[in-house]
Amino acid sequence: CGGTGKIIKEKCPDCHGNGFTSKKEKLQVTIPAGIDHGQSVRLRAKGEPGKNGGSRGDLLVEVYVENHKEFQRHDYDIYSTVKISYPRAALGGDIIIHTIGDVAYNVKAGTQTGTRVRLRGKGVPSLRNKKMRGNHYVDLIVDVPVSLSKEQKKILQQLDESFEKKEKKKKKL
Repeated sequence: CGGTGKIIKEKCPDCHGNGFTSKKEKLQVTIPAGIDHGQSVRLRAKGEPGKNGGSRGDLLVEVYVENHKEFQRHDYDIYSTVKISYPRAALGGDIIIHTIGDVAYNVKAGTQTGTRVRLRGKGVPSLRNKKMRGNHYVDLIVDVPVSLSKEQKKILQQLDESFEKKEKKKKKL
């Protein structure tokens, strides 16, 4: 009797005396922005039926967040790398950084490879406070060209020679 005090002699062919039948149902689940791997979304009254005619329980949907090809997430912060050209690193200028919405960023002249830039408020939104967001940290990598045209090589050789002349003047002083 399962503690009910009643014995069912002729059991229902559908529920076999359980008092309920199972069925498959498709549910639409709204995943909130900022949810992380392993967290759950609760669907109220969509779980198993209660005992002795009680109300249905809650269904917990566990979330698995896939890795992104460009971004790495750590809590509410996002990390990525962006390649910039050698002339852009040396002279400075604007670049477009892909984040949650693209951002124009002004690279400072003389930027070295591995420089980390923080984009405030461009990270993952907080689940508790929608106005609060993490940051997006971007590592700038100077992209040195592998093959150059004859003209480009000549220009770089002239640049290198001008640096050597400057170094020689410093040593004489």
